[in-house]
Amino acid sequence: MEAAKRTLYIFAENMKPVIEIKGAKKSFGAVAALKGVDLHFYLGEVLAIVGDNGAGKSTLIKVLSGVHTIDEGSIWIDGHPVSIKSPKDAKRLGIETIYQDLALCDNLDIPSNVFLGREITKPIIPGLLRVFDHGAMRERTRVLLEDLHIRAIESLTSQVHHLSGGQRQSIAIAKSVCFDARIIIMDEPTAALGVTQTRQVLNLARRLSERGCCVVYISHIMRDVLET
Repeated sequence: MEAAKRTLYIFAENMKPVIEIKGAKKSFGAVAALKGVDLHFYLGEVLAIVGDNGAGKSTLIKVLSGVHTIDEGSIWIDGHPVSIKSPKDAKRLGIETIYQDLALCDNLDIPSNVFLGREITKPIIPGLLRVFDHGAMRERTRVLLEDLHIRAIESLTSQVHHLSGGQRQSIAIAKSVCFDARIIIMDEPTAALGVTQTRQVLNLARRLSERGCCVVYISHIMRDVLET
């Protein structure tokens, strides 16, 4: 496994990593997926993890996102050791993962996907009954997409299955940053995209790092890695 970095901030010498992985090991039976992995992640950078299928990229993602736990080693966030035992733990620590299948619901519109599982509500009967505040979610989504320069989507009320691959990827990325995530993990985000859509996603990854996020970019396509 190789790591390539493009740093978009000028880091002070004493700047500490937001995440440190120290001596991480993970095996599945006799197969060692991770063996003594040491990595530092900094805010404001794009860190690319590059390797062939079976190199351990997906295992590393799942360790950081709480799907797997490491057998040996430690994970540190902001200089403190942490235990990431579930996706809920990862989200609480500011880690969001965009998987290759995007985890979007095709039959829902864009705001409903962005806020899925974390919907904004409003009271109907104070203290007793609340309902989804669709107006607030639409407005928050509009502001978010504008802030990320995602402007190719004609209508927020479009169901996701009407969107192009690049637009769907953009919505998945927007969803990940809507709740103050600091570490955005992208799993093969351009694998099924054309040239124009790929460029849109790469530009968005750069914008996220410029906003101060740490973007972890998982890919086997060196051309895309060198452009991020």
